[in-house]
Amino acid sequence: MHNPVQQATRQLQAIITGAMRRAMEEGALPQAELPEFTIEIPNDTKFGDFASNAAMVSARAFRQSPQKIADALLERFDFAGSCFQRAEKAGPGFLNFFLNPDWFGSVVQDILDDGAQYGRSDYGAGEKVMVEFVSANPTGPMHMGNARGGALGDCLASALDAAGYDVTREFYVNDAGNQIEKFGLSLYTRYLQIYRGEEAVPFPEDGYHGDDIRERAQEFADIHGDRYLTADPDEAQKALVDYALPLNIESLRADLARYRIEYDVWFHESTLHKSGAVKEIIDLLTGRGLTYEKEGALWYKATDFGGNKDEVLIRQNGAPSYFAVDIAYHYNKFAVRGFSRVINVWGADHHGHVARLKGSMDAVGLRGDKLDILLMQLVRLLKDGEPYRMSKRTGKSITLADIIEEIPIDAARFFFNMREAGSKLDFDLDLAAEQSSQNPVYYVQYAHARICSILKKLRADGIEFNLEAGDLDRLGAPEERELIRLLASFPNEIIESARSYDPARLTHYAVELATLFHKYYTACRVAGEERGLMQARIALCLAARQTLRNLLDLLKVQAPETM
Repeated sequence: MHNPVQQATRQLQAIITGAMRRAMEEGALPQAELPEFTIEIPNDTKFGDFASNAAMVSARAFRQSPQKIADALLERFDFAGSCFQRAEKAGPGFLNFFLNPDWFGSVVQDILDDGAQYGRSDYGAGEKVMVEFVSANPTGPMHMGNARGGALGDCLASALDAAGYDVTREFYVNDAGNQIEKFGLSLYTRYLQIYRGEEAVPFPEDGYHGDDIRERAQEFADIHGDRYLTADPDEAQKALVDYALPLNIESLRADLARYRIEYDVWFHESTLHKSGAVKEIIDLLTGRGLTYEKEGALWYKATDFGGNKDEVLIRQNGAPSYFAVDIAYHYNKFAVRGFSRVINVWGADHHGHVARLKGSMDAVGLRGDKLDILLMQLVRLLKDGEPYRMSKRTGKSITLADIIEEIPIDAARFFFNMREAGSKLDFDLDLAAEQSSQNPVYYVQYAHARICSILKKLRADGIEFNLEAGDLDRLGAPEERELIRLLASFPNEIIESARSYDPARLTHYAVELATLFHKYYTACRVAGEERGLMQARIALCLAARQTLRNLLDLLKVQAPETM
């Protein structure tokens, strides 16, 4: 798999360090330890395709001015066998480097050779990484935050996978604890109300008030009738939970699948209790002297590991706290299943939980710095320029199911990834449905469809793709080279998205690539040109189409051939 920018960067690093060593050997520079320097692609490439600060950061080591160091290096650069042809000094000592013209053609050839694999790399070296995201409470439907978290977590996992990590997508099912007890009581109360009336059976104030609870209770009653009216309440609640919970979990799974999210693992909280993992983690903390008893509860010394306050592990009633279970769950991720890095995508309202959970990993003998929490800000839906909060279907808050029904999934997945997780997001429902260049996902998809249309018309005119040696060297127009530079950066864009946990980089790249293709096609004809140039431009169209398709596949957005 090719990474043209990375390959050129490595060559340039060797060229610069080689020139430094020769300059020291020949006495043009004093003997010194080679400094670290950066190589980057400048925003304005008319002054060079690559640039380096090597001369500037060497001033202290060589005890000379950056300009003098740059002059010494310029005399000793050896570009033989590389993709570079020359260098220039600029400003206070920057070094600008210019690529050989044939590099641009080689990028196009690399993309055609790699095909669907173009963009992938071994950057992650197979490191075992888990991305846990959404993990919605199965006692009710998923909400707007889950819609953003789902798109963000899934695309981040795709970027990590393409960057060479061994990635597992996981959904944590909260099927134990207080929320399930409350779920059972809520179902049971609605079940009793079916037969005895709502006035006769008060609904618990902190119960789940959603219509979904009423629906599940009615379904249960339709199957079992009034059989559980006189049953022991605990038995009745268990029966209701055993009926409703699997259906709710399957509903979550189905909605997420429609949203194009497939998890590798659905991990059930109940397994931590049944296996004794929660007790083991409490015993481990106690054995390390990190717990104490107070007011009938068992406490963990969270303040010893970065927490704002100590935390309860075992409540007065003998039940483990949610935090105790969370420690056991993350211990399982690292110590039992062997993930070297774990990424959780959480809502921003969980920010207070970050330090104490990371600290708890240190407390149990693991590394809290290997647990990364991606905090996601809120989404504001807009319609007709105004905030839009209510579902047409239920008249209540928007759920993931509403999003799937009301908004094209391509638009939802693309729009939810257009801002980094830590930024608040305004989601314009009208724009998401609009078929125009103002809609970014439509604009990107149209670029792909446009290339397909160009190639289809050429075939209809009897012109087939038949590249010959040297044809790609004809790609010298400024618009062609600008487009190729961007195509060449695709593997690095994926790596940076994975490294920074920011899949929004991919949507920004997609819009930029579509923009440069439209600009290129406006400036450079394909059909009607001399044969060699026409074939080279067909190759460039194919390379652009392949890159767009690979990119949209990462986002799980369709790449239509006609629009």
